[in-house]
Amino acid sequence: MSEMGGRGSRSRRKPLERPAPLRQVVTDEIADMIITGELSPGEHLVEQELAAQLGVSRQPVREALQRLHSEGWVDLRPGLGAFVHTPTAEEADQLLAARTLLEAESARLAAANATPALVEQLWELQAAGEAAVEADDEAGMVAANAALHAQIMTMSGNTVLSELVGIVDSRVRWYYRPIARSRGREAWDEHREIIEVLAAGNARKAGDLMRKHTERTRKTYHQRAQEAEKNPNPPVEKGA
Repeated sequence: MSEMGGRGSRSRRKPLERPAPLRQVVTDEIADMIITGELSPGEHLVEQELAAQLGVSRQPVREALQRLHSEGWVDLRPGLGAFVHTPTAEEADQLLAARTLLEAESARLAAANATPALVEQLWELQAAGEAAVEADDEAGMVAANAALHAQIMTMSGNTVLSELVGIVDSRVRWYYRPIARSRGREAWDEHREIIEVLAAGNARKAGDLMRKHTERTRKTYHQRAQEAEKNPNPPVEKGA
């Protein structure tokens, strides 16, 4: 699909609520469009088009793009405009490596705090993820995956650790979306094993399993990136 075709097919979003400063609301909305794939890596971001789609003037869009540029979501090219950032292999590797360290520790700590009620919440998220896999629901897989990992982080009881994970969470979701189908059932089988170990209170094994789980995701991401380089125009997947 051409770039213009992609823009033309997007529906107008409902007008944004404005309890927060408008520039922040617009920044969050465009970031969400990038994370969910509505805006693709390398796509040209035209202020007037984004403003019309979000139902705002061009000024908050311009301010949002500047903010997103400073946060690494958008590239500003002199004379050309703004473009969605395309993550490099090195950026992805560094972020996913940091995620492995943080989440392995969170799982280790969570095992000591795993009450039946908290574990039951994990099983509910597990069920949602498995249902998304069965339905080939990419957005559902990504959302359930993020929620399950966030729940384990909350169970760790370490506020600083949670804050650090929060910094990388949105990028992890961005990187995970293209491989959600590739990981599919395997990822949720791994989640199931992690939950069982958390419920048993085995801290060391929980940390080890989480480390292996996140490393597999990291490996899958790099494999997909390499395949994309070899075949830059793959056929569109059914349901994509």
